[in-house]
Parts: sequence; C-alpha cells; structure tokens
Amino acid sequence: MSTNKPISTLHYITDRPEHAEHACRAGIDWVQLRVKNKPYTEWKALALDTLAICRAFGARLLINDNVALAGEVGADGVHVGLTDMPVADARRLLGPELIIGGTANTLADIHTHHLAGADYVGLGPYRFTATKEKLSPILGLAGYETILTTCQQEGITLPIIAIGGLDVADVPALIQTGLHGIAVSSAITRDPATQVPAFRHALINN
Repeated sequence: MSTNKPISTLHYITDRPEHAEHACRAGIDWVQLRVKNKPYTEWKALALDTLAICRAFGARLLINDNVALAGEVGADGVHVGLTDMPVADARRLLGPELIIGGTANTLADIHTHHLAGADYVGLGPYRFTATKEKLSPILGLAGYETILTTCQQEGITLPIIAIGGLDVADVPALIQTGLHGIAVSSAITRDPATQVPAFRHALINN
C-alpha cells in the first residue's frame, strides 16, 4: 500500500536542467526528469545537474524510468512507466523512504500500482501530446470522471495526477473529478514565469 508521502499537486516534466531551473525559479517544487535515448553516463550527468538545481530551490526530483539511476544519484524517487520495472520491484530496490510513482491508463493499472505500494499514480493521457512516445489511448475528461468515481467508490485514496497535453484551462474540470493534481511539460517549458503561477492559481481555486 501507499506510504502516504506528501505529493505535490503540480509536477513539472523535463529533460533539461536549465528548464528545471527556470521552472523552479517560477515556483515549481516537483521535477520529473524524463530522458530518452541517451547513454547512461549522459543521463547521469543530467540527473546530477538537475538534482543540484532542485536542492538549491527546495524542490523534489524524481527520475523517470530508471530506478538504478535514481538510487545512485540520490534523487527523491522514481516514476516508472507501464512497460518499465514494476512498482513492487522498484520498491524492493529503493526501500520504503523514496517516492515511487507509476503510470496508469486504466483502472486496472491503478489497482496494480496501489497494491504494489506506489505513492502516487500518473493517469493519462488526457489528450494527445508530442512529448510522450508510444502514447496510450486518450482518456479525455469523461475517462477521468469514470475512473476517479470508481476509485472513490472503492475507497482508493492514492493520489492521482493527470498528465498529457494539459493547459491551464483544463484544470478546473479535471480537479472536479477528484484528481490530486496535474503533471505538465510543454505548457510550463514555453513560459514558466507565467504558466507556473497560472497553474497554481487554477489548482488552488478549484
């Protein structure tokens, strides 16, 4: 089961330390470093640079899809995808203290992560996004409503984060479904100084 660690309501996903710095300066407190198709040594260098930035701003850093790297660099946790290492295996390797999140596209995925001890679930995609390879079926607002309603009926309190092509205008309706928060990449990268406060305001007021 979940270890009930504090989970931010606004996650920023990036592959570049400099983008993480801009976002943290704007108020981001949770960064997920998602690096694809790079050698381990380069990935590690990016992770260490991003970790230093996160530590300077008091933000948490999670590594996407690389449990070994998360442990090696001393990140706050790891986020595993549907085709990556299972949450239960990641927990055995990283121990009880680190944060472990898992990607979900269905209610069954949420059940699996919940029972395996995930601290949160990233549920999506909300809509098409070019930042994600091998995209799962689009959920849309109706998909979130159906899944979140069932989770509430089943007493699942695991924090669920929406992900996939989100803009500020999407937040009010999504939060009404019972979501814990949202994960954003492109919208914040384009203009962190404006978008981070805008997302924060939308989350607080809905």
